[in-house]
Amino acid sequence: MSNISGAFTGGAEAYGKFLEVFIDGHWWVVGDALENVGKTTKRLLVNAYPFIYGGASASSGLRGSSPEVAGYAKPGKDIEKRFND
Repeated sequence: MSNISGAFTGGAEAYGKFLEVFIDGHWWVVGDALENVGKTTKRLLVNAYPFIYGGASASSGLRGSSPEVAGYAKPGKDIEKRFND
């Protein structure tokens, strides 16, 4: 009886390995999800309250939403002409 390898012990070993990988995988996925929730929450808070996280003023949170304010995109023609082309 020194070698007790059989169907039951082999099945239990396989189930144990499966369970270990299953639990490990779930912890990994849950950890990643919580990390992403934390990063997203921080990003939203920085946009909503920029003065808390070292922003210059309360109005500097969402700068650049308008091309005229940001200065990146300059309209080349009037709006009416865009639709008449």
